[in-house]
Amino acid sequence: MIQSLASYKLINLRQITMAYEPKTFDIPELDGISKQSIDEHLKLYAGYVKNVNHIREQQDKVTDLYARSEMQRRLGFEFGGMKNHEYYFEQFVGGAKELPDGDFKNLINEQYGSLDKFVEHMKMIAGTRGVGWAMCYLDRKENSLVNTWVDEQQLGQLADVDIMLGIDMWEHSYMLDYPPSEKKQYIDAFFRNLNWEIVAARV
Repeated sequence: MIQSLASYKLINLRQITMAYEPKTFDIPELDGISKQSIDEHLKLYAGYVKNVNHIREQQDKVTDLYARSEMQRRLGFEFGGMKNHEYYFEQFVGGAKELPDGDFKNLINEQYGSLDKFVEHMKMIAGTRGVGWAMCYLDRKENSLVNTWVDEQQLGQLADVDIMLGIDMWEHSYMLDYPPSEKKQYIDAFFRNLNWEIVAARV
């Protein structure tokens, strides 16, 4: 006998829900990305963390099934926004550093021929119209890098792979420094300031 959705008991999550705390990032002065832009961006990140906690705290209190379903859909967006930004800001910690020898550099050379060609491919993805993220993932099972576009914060995130590098291409990441027509300058600035040591350590 099929049980209707309305007959499912609400699960009390209060004892198993743990709150997330916004992370802090020691980001130096960047070339082409202003401190004001980073500071405002960090506030937005903190909002994602707050919203994730709010949904997780309140979802077991909502009895309307439609509202619960929408909260679950929204959780994917807010959680993606939280985690994506943690990868993003971490990449600037310590300032710009060159790509070290090792597994990540070897993968780039094997698949793209050079770091320049890899960066060129990532810049092409980052130039996609609309808001979202240019992502580089590591498929550990295939020992392969996968570069792709993610809409918004969660739509198109690939399964069973790990984020290696993420470029935030929402307007909030560059609008204080560049108009939308000049977002290519922001993408160039992103790579000028990238700490490749942090990215490589994610392997």
